[in-house]
Amino acid sequence: MNTPATSVWKQPAQVWAVAFACVVAFMGIGLVDPILPAIAESLQASPFETELLFTSYLAVTGLAMLVTSWISSRIGAKKTLLIGLALIVVFALLCALSGSVDAVIGFRAGWGLGNALFISTALATIVGAASGGSSAAIILYEAALGLGIAIGPLLGGLLGEQSWRAPFFGVVVLMAIAFLAVLVLLRGPGEKRAPEPFSAPFTALGRPALAVLAIAAFFYNIGFFILLAFSPFPLGFGAMGIGFTFFGWGLALAITSVWVAPLMMRRMSRTAVILSVLPLLAVDLVVAGFLVESAAALVVCIVIGGLLLGIMNTVLTEAVMEATDLPRSVASSAYSSVRFLGGAIAPPLAAALWHAFNATVPYLVAAIAVLLAALTVFIGRKVLRHIDDQPEDPALEDAEAMLLGDAA
Repeated sequence: MNTPATSVWKQPAQVWAVAFACVVAFMGIGLVDPILPAIAESLQASPFETELLFTSYLAVTGLAMLVTSWISSRIGAKKTLLIGLALIVVFALLCALSGSVDAVIGFRAGWGLGNALFISTALATIVGAASGGSSAAIILYEAALGLGIAIGPLLGGLLGEQSWRAPFFGVVVLMAIAFLAVLVLLRGPGEKRAPEPFSAPFTALGRPALAVLAIAAFFYNIGFFILLAFSPFPLGFGAMGIGFTFFGWGLALAITSVWVAPLMMRRMSRTAVILSVLPLLAVDLVVAGFLVESAAALVVCIVIGGLLLGIMNTVLTEAVMEATDLPRSVASSAYSSVRFLGGAIAPPLAAALWHAFNATVPYLVAAIAVLLAALTVFIGRKVLRHIDDQPEDPALEDAEAMLLGDAA
């Protein structure tokens, strides 16, 4: 008999506070997507310079994640989350007030520092505080990620119709609300954690299973961010059109991350899901490349990509959480650092390839990167065997029952 299937959504107030803050934080990833052409025009920046808005943000996020577990283990999760949110508020405001593309690029780097402190700590906090076990918590986290990624471009498009500065002001307001929610609702840790050594994330990457997943995620994120960051340029839409396109992309990502991925993991091993979905994503990227001149076809490919990316995000997150016996904050920081560095490379690489060749080539390179991710998992499948041998998690059953409306 199933336990009551309220374990996913019936959570303590502190979990919802962090989840809400996660939604807003992930909105920041796609928020600038609809305004990239407007920023390029208003600040007289080239597409390559404009794509550096993603690179500075993602590169600093990735590098800073190597020290987030060291920081949070000393000052506590709540203080780390609040410092991260405060930094995002400050640097988003500075982005809004900037007068040059170089200034926005620099302030996005500061935003990335706050993002690193927040995101890696938020995942560990939700997993540790949520009711229903780690699988239910990860589904909740991925739901927040999907919702944030869906809303971000739509909000960016709506506000971007007024001014390219408006989406940044919007983030300031929302992040300030998230800061207050975490401040009021999140309790301090009930137990004292032993301080993590500074070398912990570097040592973690020496674990074969985590190393394989991190390398795969590095290549996977190149494909992810070429699709996200480069596509606004060949689409040729205004801010609102780009916003609606990537709202559909984010909504598709949210649906599959929450509903489809758990179902697939019940019927297939995690590595089998990864090795099935990544080739499909590569095919989608190749089709996008060859049909890039058709805006309608490219929109369809973007949304289909969102469906596949949602599955991958959830499966990779669960795999990382089960890959080692390390503290989740350490595993998350180490893995996310490499993953975000892959994302940082993608936008300027896509712009350079577009300038040197044509708009098809970036998507073909994205497809190659995704296939390299699949090859990495295939070669390393022996060291990943234990992530497929996990005992079935009752919480995951409860989560699926709740999501499908089959709860008794």
